Amino acid sequence: MPRRGAGAEERRRTAHLLLDGEIGGAAGDDADPRITRMAAELRDARAPRPRVRRLQRALLRLGALDWSRSIERPLLTARRAALGDAAPAPPRFLVRVDEFPNYLAFDAEGEYGVRAYRRFHELMRDAGVPYLVAVLPFVSFDPLDPRGQRSRPLTSDEQATLRMLADEGVALALHGRDHRTRFASPRRHSELCGLDASDTCRLLDESLSELELLGIEPRVFVAPYNRFDAGQLPLLAQRFEVVCGGPESVGRLGLHSTPQWWGRCVYLPSYPPFYGRASEILPAAAEAIERQTGLWLPLTLHWEWEQRDSFRSLGRLADLIAPYTASWDHFSEAVRRSAKVGGAASADAKARAGS
Repeated sequence: MPRRGAGAEERRRTAHLLLDGEIGGAAGDDADPRITRMAAELRDARAPRPRVRRLQRALLRLGALDWSRSIERPLLTARRAALGDAAPAPPRFLVRVDEFPNYLAFDAEGEYGVRAYRRFHELMRDAGVPYLVAVLPFVSFDPLDPRGQRSRPLTSDEQATLRMLADEGVALALHGRDHRTRFASPRRHSELCGLDASDTCRLLDESLSELELLGIEPRVFVAPYNRFDAGQLPLLAQRFEVVCGGPESVGRLGLHSTPQWWGRCVYLPSYPPFYGRASEILPAAAEAIERQTGLWLPLTLHWEWEQRDSFRSLGRLADLIAPYTASWDHFSEAVRRSAKVGGAASADAKARAGS
């Protein structure tokens, strides 16, 4: 039986999300023994103490904490406990792209401008790979200078590109305001860390309002530099159904399974070997397909990195994963179904599930 306590309901919702599409029923049966067996194997979502987070981040950099041992193995154990011999299944890749406009695209006609991004998008579209892109409402003149003040709104070409992306089924997430770091040290780059609740809400709401003018209403948040404070997660959960993370998030929230219900939202961190350049991701993706892991696999690309070999590695990766990539609409539907599991699901999750 799953452990009692505040995290028990989160574990059941997480189990339902992990098994979505395999347990039958529009919203699944909350009493399904497969949910119960999987939930018993899952860990609670909570941020460890700062010294533990720092140690985890250091070990992740050194490779002592890796995807296979720390994330995949426990999830596969949970799948076997729930499904037995039916556990092997194709993986479900969720492709996230950071970001458009690029944070270095103050010159919208330059190396990281609209024309270059459209080449990336055309390759993904033609390969049949659905993806999500993190969107900036403004572009900084120098995003790495915390003292800077200069930024610009989106150009007409950037706005037209976003409309085209939405029309072609690309999911759009909020990526903060303008990607300007508040700290000069590369180890602390963040647009959000250190803001109090009032300033955090102001940054988020002003950014969302700007995108709303373009007809964009994101349900997903991707923090610039993958860094935000654990105390800001409830504020994000009030506005988004999914909050993404990355390797840098480990120092702020700890190393966590993915995807995982955390309070009122789903936390979806992406880690190496599924976070990086296409050439680095390719062998890990091929192995996941061959081994039939059956997992949701958040995969993060930075499109400007892929320009360095003229998108050749990206093309090979896209061709490989296309048959196994889930749309973000499909994932969102799974999140809403899992939000209904349990008798005391959060008000925010219930509201989103009914929207």
